[in-house]
Amino acid sequence: MTTTDTKNALAIALHYDYAGAPRVVAKGKGVLGAKIIEVAKQHDIPIEENEMLAGALSHVELGDEIPEELYKAVAEVLAFVLRLSGRGPVR
Repeated sequence: MTTTDTKNALAIALHYDYAGAPRVVAKGKGVLGAKIIEVAKQHDIPIEENEMLAGALSHVELGDEIPEELYKAVAEVLAFVLRLSGRGPVR
């Protein structure tokens, strides 16, 4: 999840291994956020821009599971990523 202005870039990287809830595995703001976005693009990792969700996830500690109140919003992003990769149902 990202916001895009490089100066104010906010990036949150999630990992979901189907055991438990997704975890925050990287996060950064400003230059670090822009670098996370750049590396994701270099590795063809899908990027979803959602300023509100990125802001909420920025409060989750690295390595922690996302809070239950964000499950639905994150599930929608994960479904989007799975559809992009051809591993999810097409709408």
